[in-house]
Amino acid sequence: DSPEIKEEVLRKDDRFLTLLKDVYVESRDPPVRVKDGGGEHLPSKQEEKRLTKLGHLEALDVKKVPKGKISLVEALTLLNNHKLQPQIWTAEKIAAEYSLELKEVNSLLEFFIPFTVQEFPKETKKAITSHEPKKLT
Repeated sequence: DSPEIKEEVLRKDDRFLTLLKDVYVESRDPPVRVKDGGGEHLPSKQEEKRLTKLGHLEALDVKKVPKGKISLVEALTLLNNHKLQPQIWTAEKIAAEYSLELKEVNSLLEFFIPFTVQEFPKETKKAITSHEPKKLT
């Protein structure tokens, strides 16, 4: 805010101007590297795809997933199959069927359990009646 500082900032210094004129900057881009192979692209392990095994739920999910991964509908299907028939749908069979690592399948089966929905028959439902609160005497 002081006028002395503003004047000092706006003042041109001839010595600095001559030094600045001597500075020369040269910039060059790095050479562009051309990849060999003529545009061919070999798929890596991560890019390999497999068709999903959805059966009648095919319209609900994606058609292809990378190997080593499963779709959401497949995950729910294999968890439900294992829950209903654990002796048939073992971790080894699931790993082979869906191209998964056995360690990952074991973790999946241990930590993710599908819910069971239970509906009670109508005749067993009882209406909740409101009760007068008991008065303490």
